[in-house]
Amino acid sequence: MNNKPIRIILTDDHQIVRDGIRAMLSEAIDIQIIGQASSGKELFEILATNKADVLILDIELPDISGIDLCRQITNDYPETGILILSMYTGEEFIFKAISEGAKGYLPKNTSREELENAIRHIAAKREYFSPVISEIMLKSYIGNAKSKNPDVRDLSELSKRETEVLTMLAEGTLNSGIAEKLFISVRTVESHKSHIMQKLELHTTAELVKFAIRNKLIEI
Repeated sequence: MNNKPIRIILTDDHQIVRDGIRAMLSEAIDIQIIGQASSGKELFEILATNKADVLILDIELPDISGIDLCRQITNDYPETGILILSMYTGEEFIFKAISEGAKGYLPKNTSREELENAIRHIAAKREYFSPVISEIMLKSYIGNAKSKNPDVRDLSELSKRETEVLTMLAEGTLNSGIAEKLFISVRTVESHKSHIMQKLELHTTAELVKFAIRNKLIEI
């Protein structure tokens, strides 16, 4: 069993925000903040000598966009998962960040429990999007689905349970919520998600949501 704490670097140009995040995470014994940066330059200076598991990153920085940083971090430090924590929750920011390598996205008014949950998911090489962010993604795909002919694919390879899990995931339900509703473990939910994405050749949660909309698994 790996008892090493999850190593975090905070990157935000406001000291008060970094202090707030540090305070929120202070009681999490499995999470360790190993560095703080107020710019992209400071972040790369820290990364040159410190290995991080998760980078908590704001979009608006004084010297570079956090989205541009996503691309550079993904290329140079592929083992470091990126969690965007931002006041910007427009779909253009969300999808661009995901396309450049972000593994999670939270609004800045997130709770301590959700922040810790997101960090643990990303450290375990899983994605995490808050229900608010998932809803924004969902609405965006609804608009796209209405404006385009849906590319309906065959769902016959999915079992009834996998279809249920797919639908709930696309609706923004957390793994723990799906487990509770279906009376199964969180680990089983994660296994179903993995099988679904393999069968349907999907690679991200965003693609999963899009697939569910196009195949009318979610009521619009």
